[in-house]
Amino acid sequence: MAQLVGPLRKELADSLSSCRVLVVGAGGIGCELLKNLVLTGFKNIEVIDLDTIDVSNLNRQFLFQKKHVGKSKAQVAKESVLRFCPSANITAYHDSIMNPDYNVEFFRNFQLVMNALDNRAARNHVNRMCLAADIPLIESGTAGYLGQVTVIKKGQTECYECQPKPTQKTFPGCTIRNTPSEPIHCIVWAKYLFNQLFGEEDADQEVSPDTADPEAAWNLADAAARATASDQDGDIKRVSTKEWARSTGYDPVKLFNKLFKDDIMYLLTMDKLWKKRKAPLPLDWVEIQQHACSQEEACGTGLKDQQVLGVLGYAQLFQRSVETLRSQLREKGEGAELVWDKDDPPAMDFVTAASNLRMNVFSMNMKSRFDVKSMAGNIIPAIATTNAVIAGLIVLEGLKILNSDFEQCRTIFLNKQPNPRKKLLVPCALDPPNPNCYVCTSKPEVTVKLNVHKTIVQALQDKILKEKFGMVAPDVQIEDGKGTILISSEEGETEANNNKFLSDFGIRNGSRLQADDFLQDYTLLVNVLHSEELEKDVEFEVVGDAPDKAPTPSAPEEGKNIANGNKDSAQPSTSSKAAAEDDDILIVDSDEEPSSSTMETSPESSNRKRKHHDAETDDATSKRKRLDQQPADDDDEDIIALD
Repeated sequence: MAQLVGPLRKELADSLSSCRVLVVGAGGIGCELLKNLVLTGFKNIEVIDLDTIDVSNLNRQFLFQKKHVGKSKAQVAKESVLRFCPSANITAYHDSIMNPDYNVEFFRNFQLVMNALDNRAARNHVNRMCLAADIPLIESGTAGYLGQVTVIKKGQTECYECQPKPTQKTFPGCTIRNTPSEPIHCIVWAKYLFNQLFGEEDADQEVSPDTADPEAAWNLADAAARATASDQDGDIKRVSTKEWARSTGYDPVKLFNKLFKDDIMYLLTMDKLWKKRKAPLPLDWVEIQQHACSQEEACGTGLKDQQVLGVLGYAQLFQRSVETLRSQLREKGEGAELVWDKDDPPAMDFVTAASNLRMNVFSMNMKSRFDVKSMAGNIIPAIATTNAVIAGLIVLEGLKILNSDFEQCRTIFLNKQPNPRKKLLVPCALDPPNPNCYVCTSKPEVTVKLNVHKTIVQALQDKILKEKFGMVAPDVQIEDGKGTILISSEEGETEANNNKFLSDFGIRNGSRLQADDFLQDYTLLVNVLHSEELEKDVEFEVVGDAPDKAPTPSAPEEGKNIANGNKDSAQPSTSSKAAAEDDDILIVDSDEEPSSSTMETSPESSNRKRKHHDAETDDATSKRKRLDQQPADDDDEDIIALD
């Protein structure tokens, strides 16, 4: 008869007390997980998190209190958890898991790694480190009321990067600057505007009307006559937005009239843009104030952050936020810059006001501060109960691994509503590795289509190897028989190559590059496919079987109105919109426990499958198809693709 220690067999209890576990992340899931681990009997835990505690964390990250604001999450979590179990041996690191100090040898010190992360780059990195160290990884994530836990084991299951994930939506510059049609376009514009006025200027984030818009066939002479400026402030030259703002002393009224009157009147001169669109309606500061005097605007109802103000309310919020941000700049001194942060009230007020005023100009229903924050911050509001459930499931999967019951491990989904079999928690068999994965196959290889005469080495390093393929410190050599080093991770060795074109090194169609990331113990062979026919603004494409594209959306709906804004524009703003899009999606459960790939491809039920989210707030991977998938240019543009 097995001896029990509490609810566990003695052998398993002994294994818990002796094994070393690494917890990556001490946020919403991480707090619950650390508490669960020590109460279950785990004694040797190391936790790492780069973040510090913010007031906004306190509603769900229960290990933290108001007195801890500004302190290290990992360190405070350790101190709080030790109150549950003083005998536990916990080590806290206030650091990034992507620091080279945490190499493969570091990961090999653990029997189990548990992810409680909130961004894809770190997830990709931990996935690769665990593959290199051959250590089981338990991946998890939540998105509102939805959650997921899965187990990753080298050679036995899919890795985190085996399946395609939806990329964050990006929009053409001319759409953001000239013809926004969705609230998210206005929110992106407002974030760009913040950087142009108060932060680091980026030429790719220009907010003034785009005169090079290919749609805009307009007459310059006619434009000069019709773009009537305001009496004192509108007759401005097309100069840097920040330069002009400084010349006015960051006067909020002058900024308002430039952004929402003069620039809009300038746009109206681009006649062709408005033949099939509803033309924008300029706003004038004086007229808004006069209108307010004759007719008092009703204030929104409900919680402050969930109120949708009127034009006057957002104009006043714009004025207050500009004044506050101007003061912050002056306090920092000459040449100072501010960094946009969704948790910084003045910065969030500015983006809320500016985006809503632009929505009004382009005839869209305005949004609450809550909605704007959810979209601008790429987040879905976190639910404490969801985090608690997922943290419990992580520990259960960990117990199976330590009990040598790996065949019993499952991917488990938490639904918001019971599925047809009345289950909220739905287990699926783990899928085998994807043979075409460019991370966990024995010899990872990809083909990249690009123009060797236009792609510089810096772009290869930053946009392709780091951003697209998740490398941290790549070394690249050309397989040309001479072993020419193109990129070195050693500082200063190949910096002279950065602004040279690939063709300058003899790279042409069919060339092969070997990219090594020694930190991740990862090698990727890149086949170059030269092309001079890439789409406009597309620098490269990954071709072949590499998992680089999300599932194709269904066909767009018929009968769309040409007026700006989609059907959401006719609906009142709701604070739950950002999370509600996917909350009602169910997973079909069958008598035979399917694998996730079986569930995904089943023709009878594919339209019932849920897409895994990769949310900023504690995300989950993306394998399931959405219920009633919407086209890319429909309602989903109301929400930034979660990353």
